[in-house]
Amino acid sequence: MSQSTFHHAQPYSLADYGWDEACEHAFAPHREAGLIPARIVRAERGSCEAVTDAGILRAEIPGAADQKNPLSPPCTGDWAALRPATTSHGPVLHAVLERRTALVRSTASRTSRGQVLAANIDTVAVTVSLGTPLKHGRTERMLALAWESGAQPVVVLTKADQCADPQLAAAEVSEVAPGTDVLVTSAVTGLGLDTLAAVLNGTVVLLGPSGAGKSTLGNQLLGEERLATAAVRDVDGKGRHTTAWRELIPLPGGGVLLDTPGLRAIGLHDAQDGLEQTFAEIEHLAQGCRFTDCAHVSEPGCAVLAAVEAGEIPPRRLDSYRQLLRENAYAASRTDARLRTDREAARKDITRHLRATYQFRERQL
Repeated sequence: MSQSTFHHAQPYSLADYGWDEACEHAFAPHREAGLIPARIVRAERGSCEAVTDAGILRAEIPGAADQKNPLSPPCTGDWAALRPATTSHGPVLHAVLERRTALVRSTASRTSRGQVLAANIDTVAVTVSLGTPLKHGRTERMLALAWESGAQPVVVLTKADQCADPQLAAAEVSEVAPGTDVLVTSAVTGLGLDTLAAVLNGTVVLLGPSGAGKSTLGNQLLGEERLATAAVRDVDGKGRHTTAWRELIPLPGGGVLLDTPGLRAIGLHDAQDGLEQTFAEIEHLAQGCRFTDCAHVSEPGCAVLAAVEAGEIPPRRLDSYRQLLRENAYAASRTDARLRTDREAARKDITRHLRATYQFRERQL
């Protein structure tokens, strides 16, 4: 094997990256075929970095990424089967194992395509900075993505040292995060970091906008300055994208940290279940509406509007719910339209092929 194949060895085994009996069972057919297990650390066009029991190596991704299904290319967190390197060729990605969970958002271009941010995650740490005014709509978006992934969300309030009343802020955020732990932390004072480390489980992804303190939080969990950080602009509280790549790093106390770049756009992609979890109290009230298809706008006998009138649900929360439902429905309709287009294109290809076959046969007669 050439020296260029391996980037470096690491003092970890695949078990440190989350490999367990379920992975071993799923991988059994690939092991019989002489393939080696790996977890994708970074994926690029045409190649990826993957961790194996022998170290971190770069493997070729054969063929171009599937343009018709952008959810299929490997991404950070995927478990994979690699064909070992030979004397004439480096290791090659042969297959990606079925994902247990996946964090998916709409692409920044707002097309019908989804982008997988991370795969096989157990906990999504939704990071919200207390150093700037709270934006509940953005938190609700991130929670919808987190719930939809199949992982367990945890809201982590960062920079508590910059907030006059962190506990009041936590109570406010708890109102928009039903069923989710809301933890107050400060990397400066160390507040809440032990509690956070105890709550995080398995493969943990940090999700949030630039400037929310994800990389600083990650460094605290890792116990070293592994992730790049940068100052936040005073004028608007925004930070630069200091994390350019998604990274996968074992945590000292067990588990794996997946750091993602800050997200400028958090578009929903087929996140109906995630929205139902995020707005659980509205979904529960909706069961008492007179009409099963109630839109909670002006319908008589609407239990949700009654709760708003009674002050039980803030109008902003209902507005956010309606907006995100509309956005998700639009994204779903575009996805359906794209699938119909793809099927129609495939049908035309088959028809064209059959026509050419018949013409060829006729010429042979």
